[in-house]
Amino acid sequence: MTSYVELSFELGPLDPEGAEAACFTCGAVSVTFVDSRDDPILEPLPGEFRLWPATRLQALFVAAEFDHLVQALSETLGITPALIQARKVEDRVWEREWLKDFHAMRFGRRLWICPHHESVSDPEAVVVKMDPGLAFGTGTHPTTALCLKWLDAHVLAQTRVIDYGCGSGVLAVASVKLGAGEAHCFDIDPQALIATRDNAEANGVADRVILHSSAESLPPGVDLVLSNILSGPLCELAPRFAGLVRPGGDLVLAGLMESEVADVTAAQDTWFDMAPFGQGEGWVGLCGRRRLKLG
Repeated sequence: MTSYVELSFELGPLDPEGAEAACFTCGAVSVTFVDSRDDPILEPLPGEFRLWPATRLQALFVAAEFDHLVQALSETLGITPALIQARKVEDRVWEREWLKDFHAMRFGRRLWICPHHESVSDPEAVVVKMDPGLAFGTGTHPTTALCLKWLDAHVLAQTRVIDYGCGSGVLAVASVKLGAGEAHCFDIDPQALIATRDNAEANGVADRVILHSSAESLPPGVDLVLSNILSGPLCELAPRFAGLVRPGGDLVLAGLMESEVADVTAAQDTWFDMAPFGQGEGWVGLCGRRRLKLG
């Protein structure tokens, strides 16, 4: 059995990509960035390297002398050896190890997000099988949780849905499993579309989850648009959302903080009657009905 050594240090002012490269130069077999506190982070834009305000880097090496590794890494990074912590690590199935703390979660009365290594015994449960992966969205973040609870509370029978900024596709897959006729998914990140396709296939709903690489191909006149992104784009996209939702249809927005509610509401006001439907840890969910008549 192979033995490993983990070296870790606070990233601080170090360039993350440079620090990662330094670890691999010294022989690391993997590098992981972890949250040193408990700060939320949303899906980065394509090509963006976004980390937490306080980030710790953990590098895994095939076992060698601690002192030699620490000294070599400190010299490559240009930091004192005292800032690097070292510990021995048992051999494990690493690609599954990080999932051990991810468990089934219920949202509302019957909707569950469940990792593949667990099961839900409730016979009335609507279960979405999903592991954390390439794209944002498994229900662990308050913004995703708000949207999932909204979906659980509303009748979706045969509705047509758009998940705008789909991330992992969790909202689209959940919508279809709760009864939606079809869910159209768009994201600016190609990895998100890959993750959405894989998650739809894993849940047996790939025939009702339609992927769009361009927002221009999304169908107008749907019953519901879901968008869990950031407040700036939520404001900028207001006219587009209005063109996608039929009169009398619904718009559900998340990804905004309490301080951003007024701006996002004002941006949608020409077309939608918006109101908060829930909040959690400073995040707010908004929903609105598309007006039958404008003006």
